[in-house]
Amino acid sequence: MTLSRWVGAHVSAQGGVANAPINAANIGATAFALFTKNQRRWMASPLTAKEIDTFKQNCVAYGFSPAQILPHDSYLINLGHPEPELLAKSREAFVDEMQRCEQLGLTLLNFHPGSHLRKIPEALCLRNIADSINVALDQTQGVTAVIENTAGQGSNLGHQFEQLAQIIEHVEDKARVGICLDTCHMFAAGYDIRTTDACEASFNLFDTVVGYQFLKGMHLNDCKSAFGSRVDRHDSLGFGSIGKTAFEFIMQHPATTHIPLILETVRPEIWPDEIRWLQSHSR
Repeated sequence: MTLSRWVGAHVSAQGGVANAPINAANIGATAFALFTKNQRRWMASPLTAKEIDTFKQNCVAYGFSPAQILPHDSYLINLGHPEPELLAKSREAFVDEMQRCEQLGLTLLNFHPGSHLRKIPEALCLRNIADSINVALDQTQGVTAVIENTAGQGSNLGHQFEQLAQIIEHVEDKARVGICLDTCHMFAAGYDIRTTDACEASFNLFDTVVGYQFLKGMHLNDCKSAFGSRVDRHDSLGFGSIGKTAFEFIMQHPATTHIPLILETVRPEIWPDEIRWLQSHSR
């Protein structure tokens, strides 16, 4: 029996969030990611009642439940910021992102954990991130904060499974925190997934250190950069340093059912082909 796997891509919400489910349906997706506001600006106009209603109507019309949608927050937000003023600004923006998800009836928000900018110890930055999540969870309901693992580029934290586990340890409401595993970031951070045996070892390590119960989504990306390079460069499936074995493995792993599996690969024109290929390997 084929298990349910939801596969899609990070689609455009240009012209309004209500267009995202339409754009996802047009590429044959059964999941999608979107930005609920401009990801490169701090401020955004509030969502109107019409925008919210039309988004919800389109999700129903095209068969997308909240569990199949993985919105992403602004790239400007740094929940581990070493400077109190900018940490407070990031927290305020993150709460706004969570509230936008709440308004849209969404249950997940994916975000990059944060960076110490080489100004504070790693442990303090990780604690800042956890405290930031606690602040946002206190001010919202029904939305899970989904931490994305990083490639470890620059001073970004979240590239080691142990760092992800440390953040979760200090989140008060464990039922509303999770992880989105990005395959490109995993590989660039030093977790090998080029062979079936390597996949088994890396995914078993994730389960041991963090736990599959926290896996709430995945980003399926090949990697242009070298193994362990800590350089974040996405590629289309099979075109990069990872190869296709990892994605066959993921599409047959019990932990990847009923979570959004999202392409952020670099050739949107072949997303329909990549989605079909992934679904053809689902077991």
